[in-house]
Amino acid sequence: MNESKVEIDDIVRKLSASFDYEFNGVSTFYPPEMPSIPDSFGIGLIVGSSGSGKSTLLKQFGVEAEITWNSSKAICSHFASAEEAQARLSAVGLNSIPAWMRPYQVLSTGEKFRADLARRLANGAVVDEFTSVVDRNVAKACSYALRRYCDRQGLSRMVFASCHYDIIEWLQPDWVFDTNTGQLVGRGSKRRPEIKLEIVPCSTEAWTVFRSHHYLNNSINKASRCWLVLWNSTLIGFSSSLAFPNGNIKNAWREHRTVVLPDYQGMGFGVRISDAIAKMFKDQGCRYFSKTSHPRMGCYRESSPLWRPTSKNKKDRKDYDPAKKTKEDAHKMRHAKRVCFSHEFIGKII
Repeated sequence: MNESKVEIDDIVRKLSASFDYEFNGVSTFYPPEMPSIPDSFGIGLIVGSSGSGKSTLLKQFGVEAEITWNSSKAICSHFASAEEAQARLSAVGLNSIPAWMRPYQVLSTGEKFRADLARRLANGAVVDEFTSVVDRNVAKACSYALRRYCDRQGLSRMVFASCHYDIIEWLQPDWVFDTNTGQLVGRGSKRRPEIKLEIVPCSTEAWTVFRSHHYLNNSINKASRCWLVLWNSTLIGFSSSLAFPNGNIKNAWREHRTVVLPDYQGMGFGVRISDAIAKMFKDQGCRYFSKTSHPRMGCYRESSPLWRPTSKNKKDRKDYDPAKKTKEDAHKMRHAKRVCFSHEFIGKII
C-alpha cells in the first residue's frame, strides 16, 4: 500500500464537500502485484492507464538513467565512438544524418525522445512513459527499430512502461503486464501488422517538403521522375529517378533522391521504397542502378539478392580526375574521395 498526505485547506474542504467526497487528507493506493516473469528476456513491457501503478512496478527493475546533454556538442558526439553513435541512433530510428550533427536543444520532440532513448540502451535499462510524448506513428516506428536492435545486440532485461497499447504489436515484447487487468501475456500476443506503402507520381515541386532531410544534397534535377510515398494515408517519403545515358547500356535509369521523413525512419521504409521503384523500371524492361554512401542502405544491398554490385562498388573513383573538366565537375568531385556502394537491381520482389 502507498500512502500520501496533504493539508486540509479551504479549497480542499470546499471541493470535497461539493462532490460529497469524504476526505481526511490521506490518500491510499494499492499497486498491482507483479507476477513471476521469466529470468531471461530481452524486452518487457508494463502497460496500463495513468495512475494504475506502472511506475511503481517499474522501480522493481531499476532506476531510469538520467541523461544530460552538452548544448555546444552534436548529439552524435555524446557517444564513445562514431560507430557506437551510428549504431545506437539508428537503433531507435533516428537515421537522419543532419539531425546527428545538431545539438540536442534544437531537435524536435520526437527526435529528442529517440536521442534520449539511444543513450539509455543497455542491459537492464528501464524507461518510463515509453513513447508517451511522441506521435503514435513515431511510437510505432521507434518500437519496431528498437526490437530489431535488441535482437541483433542480444540486449537483455530491458523494461518499459507505457500507457499506450498501440506499440505492443510493433515492439513485440517478450512479456506484457497489463496493470488494468492484472494479466501477463507472452511474446506474440499481438501479431505485427503488414506494412503496405502507396507510391504515387508527383512533380519535382514536392521535393521542397523533403530536401532538408536528405543526408547529402538538397537539390534535385528538374528532369527527374518523382513519386510520393504514403503509409496509412500519411505522407512519409519521396523518391526520384533519372535517365542514365551510357554508350554501353541502353534504356538505363538511376536512383536520384530517396528520402523518408525523420519521424518514420527506422522501419525499413527507405529500402522498401528503393526496391519498389527499381522493380517498376525493371518490369518495364529497363536497367536500374543506384549509388549511395548511406551505410544502412548500402549494407542492405550488399546482402540482398535483389541487387548486384557493379564494378564501382566500394571503390575509390579513379576516373574522377581533377584535371579533367566536365559539366558534372561539382557532382563528380563531391564523390571523388567518398567510397560508395554501387549496385544494379536484378531481382524480383516476392
